[in-house]
Amino acid sequence: MISLYLTVHREENPEFWRAQGAKALQAALNRKLNTNVAKNIMLFLGDGMGITTITAARILKGQMHNQSGEETVMTMDTFPHAGLLKTYSVDFQIPDSSSTATAYLCGVKTNLNTVGVNAAARNGICKTQKGNEVTSILKWAKDAGKSVGIVTTTRVQHATPATTYAHSASRKWYSDADMPVSAKKEGCTDIASQLLKNTDIDVIIGGGRKYMTPKGTWDPEYPRDLASSGKRQDGRHLISDWQKMKVGKVARYVWNRTDFDAVDPDTTDYLMALFEPGDLRFDVERDPTMDPSIAETTEKAIRILSKNPKGFFLLVEGGRIDQGHHASRASMALHETVAFDNAVAKGLELTNEEETLTLVTADHSHAFTFNGYPFRGQSILGKSPLYGKDMLPYTTLMYGNGPGYKVVDNKRPDIRKVDTQSKDYVQLSAVPLDTETHGGEDVAVLARGPMAHLFHGVQEQSYLAHAMAYAGCVGRDLRHCESGEEGGTERGPFVLLLLFNKKVLCAK
Repeated sequence: MISLYLTVHREENPEFWRAQGAKALQAALNRKLNTNVAKNIMLFLGDGMGITTITAARILKGQMHNQSGEETVMTMDTFPHAGLLKTYSVDFQIPDSSSTATAYLCGVKTNLNTVGVNAAARNGICKTQKGNEVTSILKWAKDAGKSVGIVTTTRVQHATPATTYAHSASRKWYSDADMPVSAKKEGCTDIASQLLKNTDIDVIIGGGRKYMTPKGTWDPEYPRDLASSGKRQDGRHLISDWQKMKVGKVARYVWNRTDFDAVDPDTTDYLMALFEPGDLRFDVERDPTMDPSIAETTEKAIRILSKNPKGFFLLVEGGRIDQGHHASRASMALHETVAFDNAVAKGLELTNEEETLTLVTADHSHAFTFNGYPFRGQSILGKSPLYGKDMLPYTTLMYGNGPGYKVVDNKRPDIRKVDTQSKDYVQLSAVPLDTETHGGEDVAVLARGPMAHLFHGVQEQSYLAHAMAYAGCVGRDLRHCESGEEGGTERGPFVLLLLFNKKVLCAK
């Protein structure tokens, strides 16, 4: 409390705020636009990381370091450019993670539960998928000669990472065992198999082992757990198939911390690291002797990808922020966000702002509220000092719906003696549901590096892919390459070849 006392005492002096404002103003006045072509693009995606989540995680991060918390500056807070993105899908006001991923990765809005297809495709109907596929910026970057990678805390076949490489009428078709017979007869393929087939991805890190191996294949980490064993019905062992495809290259497959640490980025061409049968563990429950943190996996990915002189595209997803919220376990969601921010810091540490465009954003928010007039420095996971009209306390973090609905006989539970700061505590909610839902408000996009000023104002979420591609001179719009060397990036022979091909195509 001494730290809080000193903070408040300092803030009582108006000169503190005047000096702070003047410093921030001067920094803004001194800022020069970076108009370089982005050699590298890093997209950090906090799944379900709405603005309320960012605010609450900021306070938690400070309180984890014995600070009041409110004045804490997270790494993502330091990004100089910011905007808002509208997240609705073509068919729903409030979206899911696959429709939003198709928007910000492929530049096209689509329908709920579909992956890498336009809105002419229908959820779960295979025949509507054909001819309606759309590609992602990861593929555009690969086609431009860059190295590409995905890092996630979920299974690598999950909605967000899947959209970088797959096209599916259903986000739930993780393996062929998850597909209806009719879809397989009509020629649709599962997401895991597309991981190998569609785009040559250099780095793949996350979970999802069981979708890659034949039914009944024992999991190396949990050999006695039937739920962790292989699921595939086609008999394919996709991990072995991946290794066979990389003959002549240094390709490493790992599933544990020891083997992961042994991977030398300087000599590794390809890395597939699958640390769990399904999604990874929450960071606070992670066994550090078995699984690395998201900051550590981000570092490994960057060190492998950055060897390419043409640069790289990397998607890093903090995917379990979303799952913490769905369970109405605010502590889990916020600790995941703090771990995610640490990964952002690691990404900045390993790259050069002059040549690397770095974005932090979310796909959607949650029905998550921050309320009740808590005192300054009070635990973000604590209770409001104000009681309700029923003379019972409530937490400052709550949910609009979810499994935390606990009203019995028209009375809320008395939580005065309940440890609401526990990682397992389920926050109260207003409406009973088995799993809490997403929220529909705009999400933030934060940017730094080449052309970061393009990420401004209020935009459609699909704008993100177009702006990233323009900044990196990949995809359809190569005008940034044609603008000369104003940003200090010279036109190499590869860029000149792209421009030549573009002009020939236009002439046709």
